[in-house]
Amino acid sequence: RARPAASAASSSANGDGGASRAPDTSLFVPVPLKPGLGGAAEEDVGAELTRPLDKGEVLKNLNKFYKRKEIQRLGAENGLDARLFHQAFISFRKYIMESSSVSADLHIILNDICCGFVLPGHVDDLFPFFLRHAKQIFPMLDCMDDLRKISDLRLPPNWYPDARAIQRKIIFHAGPTNSGKTYHAIQRFLSAKSGIYCGPLKLLAHEIFQKSNDANVPCDLVTGEERVFANEDSRQAPHVACTIEMCSTNTPYEVAVIDEIQMIRDPARGWAWTRALLGLCAEEIHVCGEPAAIDLVTELMYTTGEEVEIRNYERLTPLTVLDYALESLDNLRAGDCIVCFSKNDIYSVSRQIEARGLECAVIYGSLPPGTKLEQAKKFNDPDDPCKILVATDAIGMGLNLCIRRIIFNSIVKPTVNEKGEKEIDTITTSQALQIAGRAGRFGSSFKQGEVTTMHRDDLAQLKEILSEPVPPVQAAGLHPTPEQIEMFAYHLPDATLSNLIDIFVSLSQVDGMYFVCNIDDFKFLADMIQHIPLNLRSRYVFCTAPLNRKEPFVCTTLLKFARQFSRNEPLTFDWLCRHTKWPLAAPKNIKELVHLEAVHDVFDLYLWLSYRFMDMFPDAALVRDIQKKLDDIIQIGVCNITKLIRASQSAAAPGTAEVVSEDFPLSRTQRDSRAVSERHGAASTEALSIAVEAAGLRRAKNVRPSRLGGRQEELKSYGRGSLANRLLREGLLTQEMLRQLESEWQDQHRNGRYGFGSKRDDQHSSKETRKKRK
Repeated sequence: RARPAASAASSSANGDGGASRAPDTSLFVPVPLKPGLGGAAEEDVGAELTRPLDKGEVLKNLNKFYKRKEIQRLGAENGLDARLFHQAFISFRKYIMESSSVSADLHIILNDICCGFVLPGHVDDLFPFFLRHAKQIFPMLDCMDDLRKISDLRLPPNWYPDARAIQRKIIFHAGPTNSGKTYHAIQRFLSAKSGIYCGPLKLLAHEIFQKSNDANVPCDLVTGEERVFANEDSRQAPHVACTIEMCSTNTPYEVAVIDEIQMIRDPARGWAWTRALLGLCAEEIHVCGEPAAIDLVTELMYTTGEEVEIRNYERLTPLTVLDYALESLDNLRAGDCIVCFSKNDIYSVSRQIEARGLECAVIYGSLPPGTKLEQAKKFNDPDDPCKILVATDAIGMGLNLCIRRIIFNSIVKPTVNEKGEKEIDTITTSQALQIAGRAGRFGSSFKQGEVTTMHRDDLAQLKEILSEPVPPVQAAGLHPTPEQIEMFAYHLPDATLSNLIDIFVSLSQVDGMYFVCNIDDFKFLADMIQHIPLNLRSRYVFCTAPLNRKEPFVCTTLLKFARQFSRNEPLTFDWLCRHTKWPLAAPKNIKELVHLEAVHDVFDLYLWLSYRFMDMFPDAALVRDIQKKLDDIIQIGVCNITKLIRASQSAAAPGTAEVVSEDFPLSRTQRDSRAVSERHGAASTEALSIAVEAAGLRRAKNVRPSRLGGRQEELKSYGRGSLANRLLREGLLTQEMLRQLESEWQDQHRNGRYGFGSKRDDQHSSKETRKKRK
């Protein structure tokens, strides 16, 4: 199995891959060779000319050959570093020792060496045979120069000859959220004879599609899962709104708009912005985004010989950071939006709001676009009793919301690393500004925006984050193309797709303005479907399918899609209905709501594949119809989300205060943590504080110390019961750490080494705390 090319991707991301570097040979997987390939005829010739080989003597001389410094030097000159040399020798020795026959020339050389017909140093005569074997099991040794050329990513502008053939004008609309930068770019888009809008979300593409057609400018919609033509006869309209991955670099336009250009630095999707910026064939390219991307865009355009015109915008309405935190949900007002960073917090906060007799709308990332729009509409409607919004950072872009005040429920954001472990980090200045900027939208009923935090101790840190300048965007993302991977596969026909990608990233060369995007999701899917017989192009397409790999139901569905595809059996509407158990009822609890969201993702996956393999996924229209019905069912569930939460809690345990978060499974330990915390009281509080410093915060390596100081005081102030719960929810503590603390506390208590409360014990505890902190 291929090992991940993390170091290679990391160095590329840091922009230090300009010079040719040695490949990561740990990624080179040897091709197995069966012994005895020479056949009986070869054996007869070798034995007839000499005599049968004494395998004991052969083994002694092979080991002498391996230890020769001269042989190791010759191996290095031919591309065999210590790792490859060792692997090649083990394979070579095994091949000779287990073969009933070897080639006549190798048989004769081995016989001469074993019988002493040549000088002892002449074991070196085995080297040509060894090298031939090494190149058979490591075919990349023979084509390393070709592989380096294919993976040379230092001149991306040259990949787009059509764009280089015209002189393009680049206009950068730079400004914060709610400054009108995108509005001005869209006005130029609407006035042009032809145009393309490239956005990061389906919601944004759909908004521009709607706005264009409402303005009597015929505009098509193109996303990964959908094609909508403005003309009834399905003729292509002169304008198109698309998600950025779907933009065409071959079609000429008068005007192109690239939205949210700062996402060119995104570790997973940045390549799409790079491709659009360098490759769109438009006379005018209007780029919208944060000022932090100005320098990089200017530098990239310098390499294409194109100048950049900068248009700066200021925020249209004032945004004030309040001097006080909300502190209690009793202080909520109409137009408030509480921003949480996990579903668990969404569930908890929304139920607490409902308990106060208030109605709230809910928006989070995994909801279908239609449901998000309906929830936004409900919140924005002045005649609707719903005046409070509870949302994740999904509101940062793509939705027009009438928000008076943004309230950060927390300023740390949980994530799950590639090992499945939960980690936390403080939100970045860019993230904080993007979210806070949603308050006081120009043209809404609120003429100014306000921002604060739920907890008092977070407020100073939020002010610090918002006051810091956004770091400049350093590099633009790149991603290997299907053509490059096909050329790699031609040279390495026995390598798996995952291994091909690893080797590509390992050998790739980029200059300081670019980095190779994260390929973990691609490799996850490549490994998952490796055993299914598919041609390389089809396999590549399946591996680029947009899905959340943390959703088991969606992943297993892709696996079934690929398996049936490989058998040349079309994936019909009836098959999909059986697989998803359609029709589905409205959810009765949170678990069922989460499953419905996964089914919606499965329908999205079907539609995405239907545009790439129309014959094999023939029922896109029928699937789109039931997906709309499913969207309505999910909306019912979200509108009744507090009822679902109550049902989930009743099923789980009486009196449970939290709902399991599907995003972060570690939150399932919260009930246990509460029980432990209540048993241990103040002792547990002190122990947990130590745990945060000694263990939990080591995992949050990117959290700056200046921001953590306040959090530690906050954590200590939470008292009994809620402290462990909060630590678990924010990723500072795991169930295993909690069990270890409980065990240590019980041991100390049983042994009577020290109690809690005396001056001596306080001194001892203080000393232990300092020791653990060190």
